[in-house]
Amino acid sequence: MTRKLAITGASGQVGRLVVPRLSGSGIELVLLGRDPSRIRTIFPEHAAFGYDYMRAAFTGCDAILHLAVTNNDRSASLEKMRIVNVDFLLKVATAARDSGIRKFINATTLHALDARRTDPYSQTKREGESALAAMSGMDVVQLRLPSVYGDRFGGRLGALNRLPLFARRLAARIVGAFFPVVHADRVAAAVSGILNGDLAGDVICTDPPEENAIYRFARRCLDLAFVFAVIFFLGWLMVIVWIAVRLTSPGPGLFAQSRVGRGETVFTCYKFRTMAEDAPQAGTHEVAPGHITPLGRFLRKTKIDELPQVWNVARGEMNLVGPRPCLPSQTELIDRRRKLGVFECTPGVTGLAQVGGIDMSEPEKLARVDAEYCRLRTIVLDIKLLFATIFH
Repeated sequence: MTRKLAITGASGQVGRLVVPRLSGSGIELVLLGRDPSRIRTIFPEHAAFGYDYMRAAFTGCDAILHLAVTNNDRSASLEKMRIVNVDFLLKVATAARDSGIRKFINATTLHALDARRTDPYSQTKREGESALAAMSGMDVVQLRLPSVYGDRFGGRLGALNRLPLFARRLAARIVGAFFPVVHADRVAAAVSGILNGDLAGDVICTDPPEENAIYRFARRCLDLAFVFAVIFFLGWLMVIVWIAVRLTSPGPGLFAQSRVGRGETVFTCYKFRTMAEDAPQAGTHEVAPGHITPLGRFLRKTKIDELPQVWNVARGEMNLVGPRPCLPSQTELIDRRRKLGVFECTPGVTGLAQVGGIDMSEPEKLARVDAEYCRLRTIVLDIKLLFATIFH
């Protein structure tokens, strides 16, 4: 069955990359822009309309992909950005709804996820998302994109186009290790997935960090640096803590517990024992305060109880940064993480959820934040989370 998709901003940077990749996927495309003659020149095989003829263009369409935007690499004022990123967005959405379109794919930015970003671009994109959420009568999907590239780069990465093709591909890997990026092929695949109903809600589309060898190498170096630093500088402390745990309460100095790791593989996670020996095997949020020893309270507060996980990091069962591994008995969290692809990511000693104060008592929210981290993780983000953990 052929689906019909309208695309606004088709002659823009992302449109020029994505339209050719959607053309051969069994989707009939209707393209819109400020200059339809330019669109016809670029894509002569597709119908093209100006924005004055939106209702005619939307007739018979199953969905709309809204790419028209005032980009963050332009020095437009807040008011000018609001005209395009909010007012025009609502105009397009209203015309789409009135034309009978029931699925609206809004190409938005990762920047809008960070409420601390108050630049005009991030602010107006958040305003646009909120305005869309208040509309009824349409299924709205927020497609969150970082910098999009193909054989060439655009926007702030345009300087890389001076490099030869093989060097541009390497440059994409290097940039992707430090900041989220996405190839246009993945954007087109995400749009197709949304049209098929496989993806919905808030969709973060990035190149998978696990496929980036530079990121994997840098992360492993960071993990091993942590291992050697703990052993060299804090080895003496670990010995003292182990002795103190043994002397202050009956039981072993270390606490070994089964946890669910990458690919849902169960491994043994190590911590200093902070609970009485007869305490139940349960998540931290489920343990009664009476089961925690006086020394254990101090160890938990200072995070010293986590130091033995250096062994798990050395073995590659955990990273320094990643989603906290859960217990095999936490079936609700496991199910939600499985659906969101969190188990594609190696668990960590600390992570985005921990810095945000989200624990396993909120499985739905925790899984959502874990999935967000798994798609956004970069060297820069991991270092930021480490500093946030240290000074939290």
